[in-house]
Order: sequence, then C-alpha cells, then structure tokens
Amino acid sequence: MPGAPAPAASPAPPPRGVTRVFVRLKLSLLRNGLRQSAGRRAAYIASVALALLCTALQLLGLVALRGNTHAAIVCVLLTAVLALGWAVMPLFFPSGDETLDATRLVMLPLRPRPLVRALLVASLVGIGPLFTLCLAVGAAVALAHGAAAAVTGVLAVVLTLLVCVALARAVAAANIRLLTSRKGRDLAVLSGLVIAVGAQVVNFGAQKLGSSGLDTLDPAADVVRWLPPAAALGAVDSVSDGAYARAAAQLVLCAAALAALLALWQRSLTRLMTTPDGSTLAAAAPDKGTSRTSGALAGVLPSGRTGTVMERSLRYVWRDPKTKAAWVTSLAIGLIVPVFNALQGTGTVYFACFAAGMLGVLMYNQFGQDTSAFWMVAMTISSPRDAYVELRGRAFALLLITLPYATLVTGVTTAMLGDWPALPEVLGLSFALLGAMLATGAWSSTRFPYSIPQEGYKNVAPGQAGLAWISILGGMVAAALLCAPVLAVTIWLHASGAASWTWLLLPLGTAYGAAVTELGIRLAAPRLARRLPEILTAVSKG
Repeated sequence: MPGAPAPAASPAPPPRGVTRVFVRLKLSLLRNGLRQSAGRRAAYIASVALALLCTALQLLGLVALRGNTHAAIVCVLLTAVLALGWAVMPLFFPSGDETLDATRLVMLPLRPRPLVRALLVASLVGIGPLFTLCLAVGAAVALAHGAAAAVTGVLAVVLTLLVCVALARAVAAANIRLLTSRKGRDLAVLSGLVIAVGAQVVNFGAQKLGSSGLDTLDPAADVVRWLPPAAALGAVDSVSDGAYARAAAQLVLCAAALAALLALWQRSLTRLMTTPDGSTLAAAAPDKGTSRTSGALAGVLPSGRTGTVMERSLRYVWRDPKTKAAWVTSLAIGLIVPVFNALQGTGTVYFACFAAGMLGVLMYNQFGQDTSAFWMVAMTISSPRDAYVELRGRAFALLLITLPYATLVTGVTTAMLGDWPALPEVLGLSFALLGAMLATGAWSSTRFPYSIPQEGYKNVAPGQAGLAWISILGGMVAAALLCAPVLAVTIWLHASGAASWTWLLLPLGTAYGAAVTELGIRLAAPRLARRLPEILTAVSKG
C-alpha cells in the first residue's frame, strides 16, 4: 500500500561452501558418467574392482616389508615412481577427468585461492587418490618404528597424497591450453611410445635386479629420499633411525614443495581466468607449406588413382591423431622387442619379424580410420576394378614405410647379435609375413569393418568390440597359416643340413609375399564393391 513501511528484507541464506559444491560436482560427474550405458557401468565397476584388488595387494606387500633391510629402498623409489605417474598422466590423458579442464570455470565469479582449495579437495575423490593413499599408508607402516615415527608417518601420508594431487593439477593447469587445442591433442600420441618403452625398461630393470639384488639401488634411493614427495617417507625412515634433524629437513622440503605447487597452480588458474585463449590463432593462419609438400609428395607417388589413395593414406598417418598413435606405437614396439631382447642376451634374430608383424596389423580395418568420411571414397567405387585399385593403393602406402623399416630393424638386430648369415633368411620371412598380413587385412577390412571413435581414447565404438576381435585375431591366425609354406621350407633347410642355401629364402619370401598380397587384394575387391553400404554404416557408428 502507498505509504506503508517496506517489509524488512529477509536475511540472505548463507552461501554454500565452494569446496562442498565442487565435491558434489565431482560425485555428480562420476554418477552421470555411469548412467550413459550399461557397458560403461560394467567397465567402470570392473576397473574399480581390479584397482581395489591391486591396491589391497600393494598395501599387504608393503606392510610385509616391515623390518626388512631393503624396505626403505622399495618404499622411497616406489613413491617417486608414483609421483612421476601423477605428473605425466594429465599430459597423456587430459580427457580422463573432466575436472582437469579449468577453462570450463572461467565464467564463474570465483577467486583463485578458494578455487584452488575446492579443486584440491575435490581431486581427492577417485580411484587414483585412494591407490596413492593406500600405498603411502603401507610405506609408512613398513618404515615406522616407534611412536615418534608413527606420528611422522601420519604427516608423511598426508603430505605425499597432497603433493601428488597438487603436482598433477599444477601440470594440467599449466598446459591446459595446449592439451585442449586440436594440435595439442597429438601429445597423447606419445603415450603409446612411453608405455611401450617403459614396459621394456621395467622388464629389463627387473631382470637386472633379479641377478644383482636391491643393493644396487642404494645410490638412487639416497638421492630420491630428498625429492618430494618421497622425502616425506624418507623422513619416517630417518625418525626410525633417530636422525630427527634430517627428518625435519625432509618434511620441511615436502611442505615447501606443496606450497610451491599450490602457488604455481593458483598462478596458472589466474592466467586462465584473465587472459584470452590464443591457442587457435596459429591455426587460422594459412599453411604456406601445403602446396610445396603436396607437390613433392605427388612427384614421388605413382600417377592416377593409386597415387591419390597412397597420398590420402599417408596424410592420415601424419594428420589424424588416432592413425598417428597406431603407427607410432607399432613402430616403437616393433623396434623395442627385438632390440631389448638382444640387449638382454635372450633374443634371436627371428625376433626381427616382429617389426613386420606389428606394421602388418595396420592393414586391418582400413576403412574404420576414414569414419563417416568413407562415403566420399565409396562414391568413387563403382566396380570391382575401382575397389581393387583402392585396396592396392592403401597397401602400397603401408609398404612404402614398412619395407625399409623392417629391413632396418632386421639389420640392427642382426648386427647386435652378430648373426649376419641369417640376415637374408630373416628378411625373407619378414616379407612373407608382411604379405600374408596385407592379404588377410584387405579381406578382413571388407568382411569385418568397425568404427574408430574420433573423440576420447577408445579404438572401437560401443557394440563393435566383437567385430574388432574377430577382424584382428582371425586375420592374424589366417596370416600365420599363409606363412606356413615359407616357414616349412626354412625348417627343412636347417633340418637337412642345407643351411648354406638359406639365402634363397630372401627372393622366395619376397616373391611369396607379393603373390599372396596380390591374391588377397583381388579376392577382397569384389566383396568391397558389393558391400559398400554395409561398410559405410559400420564405420560411421562412431
């Protein structure tokens, strides 16, 4: 009413804590992700069960080390390796956790310091932090002897967990512009190479440790125990030995590292919140080298449709992240397996055939890498002849890289083992294996095509995993059967004492591989021409 006193404003409800909101957001992201499909729920539950089993075994194993003379070495080095994993995983798997991308928060009226605190607490929700917590608890139990060491162990566990999480977040925030850009996603291509090399290095190191013992790691442990977060667990061992001053210095070092990481994280968030995103400006500039590259490549390749198909396939290898990742992984593993086995003294020159086998697998599911763009290729195929030239061009593109690479790996392996007389024989076997895999790959690509999703890190679209297994495993078994004649000749020459004639396997294997490849492509071409609509539907599901 006019003249009536205005009603007293009701007090505003107290603002909900930012930390609480972000924890609920993290839980909602996990819950909504599981609601997408039953297959995703099953995969998540299976991964959680496997992670919990590994965590429990890791915890029991570390507790069992209590009182062992090498407990400090194992715990300190294991913590350092775990921290390294926290540092590099955001670079290789930026989409593994949606909350890693701080650019999604730029429109929110949040100050950096409360945001850092909220994100840090929310980051403690997940399987990774639980695994890290259990490992730190197990290491502290193994190293703590006495009440003072037990109290130090509690502080060390907290510092270890916080340093690992803050390290991952600081690295992700500092590189998030790169990781979320189109070109920056190619960084994930290195994950296959790192995993392949890392697995072989771990295997090589484990064999060396098995023969020489853990005492050889003492110098490395003495250095690592002063590097955060391993220094926190080193402090527990120092208190158990009565070195309180050294333990205090190690704890202070870890606390300083945590403060520095939080400051770096806060600075990166401030820069993200206040500066425009210029990561794509370079992409808008014209590519001045495109015409020169295209002309140089066209001058080397054959003319006609064969050269066009080869150029397209090679451009996929260079530009498409999924195709590039497959090639990098295959090239790395194909070289690492024979070389590392030769270094360990347990390999033979026949391991060089692994290079041809790894690259031959890339012939399978040729049309899946095209995804929905395959319809443009399908429009140019109107007869079995067109299909034959298409398959032949794709095979030639693979051979352009595989033949010199297999020759190089075979030469390196032979030189390391000093078995030069076996070089022609192994090259012949490699070329025969490569031809068999190209033949079965061409047929399998037309019989069992499946889609490769462009987003994320899955290589098979949901519901097509069975097709992928049949295509690859069935094709590899068929390739092994196709190589049986050349393998039989090899065995016969060695068994009959005619090893001096094994050089004949080089021309024999080369001719056999070329003939099998030609036969496989000719048999697959009519099927490709007939099943174009079905193949297009299958490869477009991603």
